[in-house]
Amino acid sequence: MTKRISRRSFIVSATACSSAVLISTRPLSAAEGQPRELPQPTPEKLPRWRGFNLLEKFTKRDGGNPPFSEQDFEWIAELGFNFVRLPMSYLCWSDPQDWLKFNEDELKHIDHAVECGRKHGIHVNINFHRAPGYCVNPPAEPLDLWKDEKALETCAAHWAMFAKRYRGISSKQLSFDLLNEPNDLPEDTYVKVVKRLVEAIRAEDPERLIIADGLRWGNKPVAGLIALGVAQSTRGYQPMRVSHYKASWVRGEQWPEPTWPLKLAENDVWDKERLRREQIEPWKSLAQQGVGVHVGEWGAYNKTPHAVVLAWMKDYLDLWREAGWGWALWNFRGSFGVLDSGREDVKYEDWRGHKLDRAMLELLQNG
Repeated sequence: MTKRISRRSFIVSATACSSAVLISTRPLSAAEGQPRELPQPTPEKLPRWRGFNLLEKFTKRDGGNPPFSEQDFEWIAELGFNFVRLPMSYLCWSDPQDWLKFNEDELKHIDHAVECGRKHGIHVNINFHRAPGYCVNPPAEPLDLWKDEKALETCAAHWAMFAKRYRGISSKQLSFDLLNEPNDLPEDTYVKVVKRLVEAIRAEDPERLIIADGLRWGNKPVAGLIALGVAQSTRGYQPMRVSHYKASWVRGEQWPEPTWPLKLAENDVWDKERLRREQIEPWKSLAQQGVGVHVGEWGAYNKTPHAVVLAWMKDYLDLWREAGWGWALWNFRGSFGVLDSGREDVKYEDWRGHKLDRAMLELLQNG
């Protein structure tokens, strides 16, 4: 069994961080050389957190997954951002033959990320990208979270474990994002599952900030969750022909090269006003009912022309700024990110041994 880790007893190993430090919920002052204090979130109103997804536990890797890099946290803070989302697979910390057998060494990597967030003034959002019984990506899970009691019971046990492990750490520093991108489910099915997970978390930590993704892969706000007192997370990938051009996992190789605005047919055009109408207004209606909103993922694959990406990104950033919502780009380092993205039409800046997309970075910093 995993022991509870409190804010006073939780020690990060020397191999995980540059030095062993105690977790504290007290943000130290700038005069002490420590990071700025993070804003206080509530389920009704989330701060305008801005940052990145970090992918060390996104999928289970043969031979084990690496720990999260403290350097990422340091650089993200230095560049002016204050949020990281950790989309993770439960298979990283559990035994595929026994879902309730937890790997303490892997869990310490997540402890390390939480501590690095505290140390560098970055809010950490833990997300189950692959949960027992559901993942938006293949392969399919052996059980179905939406139908099988064993999968739901196991998923609730995993969230209860994390809730107990991090009880006492402020929601200024840490939040839970339950399930990545539920598909086009009946709303009552989704609400039933979320309710069970929320109950499991609150049984261990009644104060933890909880966020639930919208339905239809994060695009549809869920009115049925309002009574549960959770915030909700949306996405910024529409239209997919811009964000996922030539992405093999959505068969984007078959699409013509996009422009922005994007004209699909005579009466089918994506532009800033359509983004506002379809991706912003439904979520603003939810926010007006007392639900905090955040954009948990967005970005464009490295095959989309860079000029198109920047124009499209600017429109989204303008709209989210107007709405008062924060966001997390997928990703920091990699094919959607600002570092080492592998685009062929960018003049990269050499930056600390990496290839920096300065134009994208400055757009994000101003967004």
